[in-house]
Amino acid sequence: SSSVSVDVSPGTLAESGDDVTVRWSGIERPSDLDWLGIYSPANSSHRYFIGYFFLSSSPGWESGSGSITFPLINLRSDYQFRIFHWDESEVNPKKLDHDHNPIPGTDHLLAQSESVGFQTGRGPEQIHLALTGRIGEMRVMFVTGDGRESFIRYGPDAGGMKTSVATGVSRYERDHMCDSPANHSLGWRDPGFVHDGVISGLRHGRRYYYTVGSDSGGWSKTQSFVSPDSGETIAFLFGDMGTAAPYSTYLRTQSESLSTIKWIARDIDALGDKPAVVSHIGDISYARGHAWLWDNFFHQIQPVASRVPYHVCIGNHEYDWPAQPWKPDWSYSIYGTDGGGECGVPYSVRFHMPGNSSEPTGTEATPPTRNLYYSFDAGVVHFVYLSTETDFLEGSSQYEFLKRDLEGVDRGKTPFVVVQGHRPMYTTSYESRDAPLRERLQRHLEPLFLKNRVTLALWGHVHRYERFCPLNNFTCGSSGGVVHMVIGMGGQDWQPIWEPRPTHVSDPIFPQPGRSMYRGGEFGYVRLAADGERMRVSYVGNHDGEVHDSVEILASGEVLPAVAVDRVEEESRFRWYVKMGSVVVLGGFLGYVMGFLTRNRREDAATKWTAVKTD
Repeated sequence: SSSVSVDVSPGTLAESGDDVTVRWSGIERPSDLDWLGIYSPANSSHRYFIGYFFLSSSPGWESGSGSITFPLINLRSDYQFRIFHWDESEVNPKKLDHDHNPIPGTDHLLAQSESVGFQTGRGPEQIHLALTGRIGEMRVMFVTGDGRESFIRYGPDAGGMKTSVATGVSRYERDHMCDSPANHSLGWRDPGFVHDGVISGLRHGRRYYYTVGSDSGGWSKTQSFVSPDSGETIAFLFGDMGTAAPYSTYLRTQSESLSTIKWIARDIDALGDKPAVVSHIGDISYARGHAWLWDNFFHQIQPVASRVPYHVCIGNHEYDWPAQPWKPDWSYSIYGTDGGGECGVPYSVRFHMPGNSSEPTGTEATPPTRNLYYSFDAGVVHFVYLSTETDFLEGSSQYEFLKRDLEGVDRGKTPFVVVQGHRPMYTTSYESRDAPLRERLQRHLEPLFLKNRVTLALWGHVHRYERFCPLNNFTCGSSGGVVHMVIGMGGQDWQPIWEPRPTHVSDPIFPQPGRSMYRGGEFGYVRLAADGERMRVSYVGNHDGEVHDSVEILASGEVLPAVAVDRVEEESRFRWYVKMGSVVVLGGFLGYVMGFLTRNRREDAATKWTAVKTD
């Protein structure tokens, strides 16, 4: 329609996360289903938008004019915005998004904007760290649009980053993907170039400053991290977080993931110059073949992942596709199309975890899947990651790795062992489709965990928090078992809860057996703190940033129940009050003595004055 106009400002953005405002006017008969489509690249077909807003979200839209302001992520190609007319008579009930909302129609274009882009020469984005498994090293990864030679400059102070190390570069292509939408025009977007470099020669527990980029392409803002130490261990752990998009798209995005990152960033700030680790155990971005959501995810985690190592393991939404190579008969209800055709490719290239585990995908075009199973030491904890999406049965390469790794742990150095995987070995949620997999996890891996005295097993997949007693074949014991936790409450909200909801009357309610010690329905994460004697694991809720459940495990393997943990805290507080009270009393007594002596000295001195002259 020639009467409709659309305007965008600014025309050029500086960096990811900057706001753009789209204004329109002249719509003669506005419908509450008229919508604004977001397109990148700018020449994309009408059908292949990356997101949309209904114009009715703008106050005063009935007048035919309005505006919407929202942040954009740098996808290394220009954006364009288009306004379409759509009404209820055109709704196709068979074209729905994951929340069963109809996908907007594109038959009636009213107006389209000029293209909008990002400034060049401002340096790389999507910076994130990882441990290498070797002492004195830190891996740094980031993304550029052109793959030009890039470097990491670093040093012990922000004004003296004099050491430089080159980075390698890799990328993946559309034909590396295994299925739609990942290899289709709807889902594919150019991923840019992933750079990977390692800083070495780091001293224990020291803060280092760094920047990434090049003189020709620009340098990033200065970042910093604290190098690993051999003492106390601090970690923040969760699964199934995803990312939050400011617009609607084909998939549900995870608004709660913003709170998870916010509270973890708060906790990192409080650490000062102590090192820490983040652990995200599967279902990472929930891109599921929609490539731009990976960019959104890495922009969202950068405030955390550029400061502490960010470690991951693979989940069904990064990997599963119909032709995956390991798909035994008993798994027919388990492994499906959850990966959106990605078959682990973005996950394998965008992350680089310790070790060299990989499995072939079974196709010539698709590279092997990496980052499947590995381990590293962080302070007094030995962390182990496994894959529930590839073969873990006895005799497999993964099983042999886990066996060797767990048998080789030096408990004098790392008295605590934490194993992590995506699909849970134990849960009291429904997940009946996963029952055959849980049975095999218990049959093949639980004996390894018990024999090698694993301290804690963490799982995701179920989007809630649950803590079990120390378990051995469903049986509780104060020692000799493994404490299991389900921590898939990082952000994705696609799970029935354990209490009835008036608006979800068809959701099942599941009883809580005795082995389940605590179940929480709030989003959040787990905070782990360990020294040589004890490990404290706490569930922090996103709704208030406070601790709602805790368990303490001693190096001996003894598990202190919540009541005992609370009692230890109370006793610790009581001892602190007694200590401070003693200091106050002692200070008062010393003050009295000093005052008495000073007064007596003055009085005594007054009686011995000698006149130096008469009146």
